Parts: sequence; C-alpha cells; structure tokens
Amino acid sequence: MIKKEQLIDLGFGDKEASVYLALLELGPSTTTEISRRAGINRTTGYDILESLASDGLINPIRDTKIQKYSAENPEKVISFLENKIKQTEEKLKQAHLLLPELLSVFNVKEKPKVKFFEGIERVKEAFEDTLNTKREILAYAVGADMFETVGREYFKEYTRKKVEKNIHVKVIAPDDEESREVVSRDALELRESVLIPKEKFYFTTEINIYNNKMIIISWKEKFAVIVESEEIANAQRRVFDLAWLGAKQLSNRS
Repeated sequence: MIKKEQLIDLGFGDKEASVYLALLELGPSTTTEISRRAGINRTTGYDILESLASDGLINPIRDTKIQKYSAENPEKVISFLENKIKQTEEKLKQAHLLLPELLSVFNVKEKPKVKFFEGIERVKEAFEDTLNTKREILAYAVGADMFETVGREYFKEYTRKKVEKNIHVKVIAPDDEESREVVSRDALELRESVLIPKEKFYFTTEINIYNNKMIIISWKEKFAVIVESEEIANAQRRVFDLAWLGAKQLSNRS
C-alpha cells in the first residue's frame, strides 16, 4: 500500500500528499469528501486542490451541479517532476518506481458500493430505496414470494407511495394467480407488465434497476443486496431491454 511519505520524498507537501492520495482512492469527489478522507479542514482542502489542479495533477469537473475533482492519470506525476528543474535523477527514478503503486489505487470512476440487508425489516428498508428513483424502475418481480413474506398490505402501501411520487415501472413476472391480480391494476398503478410462463421461467429473486442502482431481493431468505454503480445499472438496463423483447414475444404466443 502506498504511503504519503513516499510522495513527500518526491517533493509533495504533507497535506498535498494526503489530498492527492485521498482523491486517487475516492475517484471523482467533492472538496468536502476529499478533505474528510485526507483529515484536513475544507478550506485548506480547497486551496490544495486548486494548487494541484494548477500543477496539472488533478482536474476540476465543471459539468456537475456541485464542484468535483478527479485525479489525472498518475503518469502526470512523472511529467510534473520532469518539469521541475530542481528534481534530481534519483527522485525521477523513485517516481518511476512508485508509478505502478499509484496506478493501482487510481480510481477513474466512483467505486461501486455494495450494501447487504438481512431480516424482514431491513429488506423492506432496502426495497423502499427504490422510491427515491428519479427515473423508471425496471423489475423482475415475484409477487407470490413477496406476499408470503411481507403481506399484501405492505405491497399495497408501497404501491401507493410509488404512485404518489409518479414513478413508472416496467415488470417481467411469472404468470401466476398473484401476478395476474397485480397486472389487472397496471393502468392505475403506473405499471406496464409482461407475464411469462412460470413453468419455464420462474425466477425466485426479485431484481429492480433504478437510478444508478440494482437491488436483488430473496423474499424467501429475507435477504437483499443493493449494488450502486452507474456502469452496472446501465448494463442491467440493456439486459432488461433484451429480456423485455423476449418476454413480449412469449406473451404474444400464449
């Protein structure tokens, strides 16, 4: 693991090294997030970030509502040192040796976050995170398992909140009595559903894709996982689009 003392040996100041390493590890982040990770106050963090930006080691991101910074590729450290006349060949050699370690912690994008939830109440908490979505929810649903675990009244209340927030949903679900009952209310509940033959395609976990997240729920095991990653969420949206086309074809044949 790279230590800030190694950067200090190359010519970084103590706080500069802390801020630079924090940004490498965090990926694109706000001044507050970076300063907290570096263990310094926000004002000092902002000044150091601006200094590092003027040296070409980091980059202010201008297309976000809240100012963020991202680290340039650590190879820029070499260029930066080469342009400093006072740097000796020995220090440049040290920098080249350190580069693989810098690259190993270099976070181009925000790291995916994974949260685990166990027990009925915690699973409800995870499921209700979908109510914070700013876009359509794409779902593989298993109504029978859900009703057995948390009851129909819970689903009814969840749906009421969803409709109140004007959240639309696309659903692929096994064709059973419970799903047919839910589908009968699709128009009122801002939902578009496709039912597929349960004999061939019954899945036992519920998956919802929303915002930059994907939630996987096992109602029977009372366990849920939320993966927060824009790349993963977008990939799963494409997979859902493909599944949606296939599900509609199956539905039309029946």
